[in-house]
Amino acid sequence: MSSFDPQLAEIRFGYGLSPQVAAPQSVAEMLDGLGTPDTMTTRFPVEPFHVFRNRMVAVQEQIRIRQANRGTDLAAAARKRRNELNKDARVAMFQWLGQTMLRRTHTTTAFRERVVAFWADHFTAMGKRGVVRRATSPYIEDAIRPFVSGRFEDLLQSAVMHPLMVDYLDQRLSMGPNSERAIKAGKNKPRGLNENLAREVLELHTLGVDGPYTQQDVTELAELFAGLTFDSKNGLKFRKDFMEPGPETVLGKAYPDVPNINAIRAVLRDLAAHPSTARHLAGKLAVHFVADTPDPALVDALTQAYLDTGGDLMVLYEVLLTHPSAWRDPLNNFKPPADYVSSAMRALAVPADAFDGQSEKDMRRMFAAPFIRMGQQWERPLGPDGWPEEDPEWITPQGLAARVNWAMRIPAQLVKVLPDPRDFAETALGAFVTEPVRFAAAAAESRPEAIGIVLMSPAFQRR
Repeated sequence: MSSFDPQLAEIRFGYGLSPQVAAPQSVAEMLDGLGTPDTMTTRFPVEPFHVFRNRMVAVQEQIRIRQANRGTDLAAAARKRRNELNKDARVAMFQWLGQTMLRRTHTTTAFRERVVAFWADHFTAMGKRGVVRRATSPYIEDAIRPFVSGRFEDLLQSAVMHPLMVDYLDQRLSMGPNSERAIKAGKNKPRGLNENLAREVLELHTLGVDGPYTQQDVTELAELFAGLTFDSKNGLKFRKDFMEPGPETVLGKAYPDVPNINAIRAVLRDLAAHPSTARHLAGKLAVHFVADTPDPALVDALTQAYLDTGGDLMVLYEVLLTHPSAWRDPLNNFKPPADYVSSAMRALAVPADAFDGQSEKDMRRMFAAPFIRMGQQWERPLGPDGWPEEDPEWITPQGLAARVNWAMRIPAQLVKVLPDPRDFAETALGAFVTEPVRFAAAAAESRPEAIGIVLMSPAFQRR
């Protein structure tokens, strides 16, 4: 197979086959889906970060009240209210998990959901403490989702300069060693320059780990970033008293004597345009969507398309979807846990109201806890490089056992009446169903067991 196939398109580039949603009939249809109104955001809403910030403001106010009234009833009330606000955000986080899974279940443009997940992982960001620990879905909603069909430089700026990224990579209090604030603090300065954001921008977000940058580039980029911060009320801002004075040189190019937001945007644009960024992103796209070891010709074609168009993501997607190697050797990649469960929900046609009335405990039991046992805690990668792509990372005894347990138990809790196993084998796997799977599904002792057998079949595990 080396040309477009509707069922493979839905499995490899989406979240699997659905008995209710027709598979795309062409590459053009898949690309057009990225340009149509994003109906999933209104049908299954997730709180955007600019709204989530109100939660942060409310928590900060309770902390202020408590600190100003230590040892009083007012302080105790503020502490109680802060705990309530943190709990509300935690509950909301599990609701957003459900909304994300329902988007993947019901979308008619599954490729959009996959590219959102891809870029959200590429620009991994998460809060470390307090209420902001619940902010990843709102961050994705604001910083990633609206930019996946535009130019990479816009997506890069949106993600890197987002308050959650600034917080996650410890940029918020990074100050230049010769900044006004550092000089004023003298020996008592609590913090200095932090290079985390600069290093990850170069190593992960743009040039790649083998990119043509040096430690000096990291340091000078960190000095250029110094002053980039945020506060809960106003969002992103630039603190001039944290700014490192003088020009900074990154990859041989000097940036202004007086760094500011515009200088930060300029260096990000230049990094986005670099040939190493083109090669790095091309490789990541090919590995994620096609194979752990992709055809070098595909990577070359993606790289050239990026350079020719200045990082037009729609052109990259078109090259990805039209390259012959994208349709060879079907069902190469092993699905990570969240993708696996998303595919199962789509195959089961889990109804849109499935989570109405579900408690936080219910969502933990059906999703969050199983994800941890499968090896992929929801929205909590181990580091800023996101989740691994290599199949062996997911094919572990514990992970596979957790999938079996989920496949045998949870589907019956997601749909009121499980489908006929024989029909389900055909609708879930399409042309990739095998006679052993048909036989095992038909011979199972119970319907839940039969559904589980189909969901644990090798063909369903891969894309």
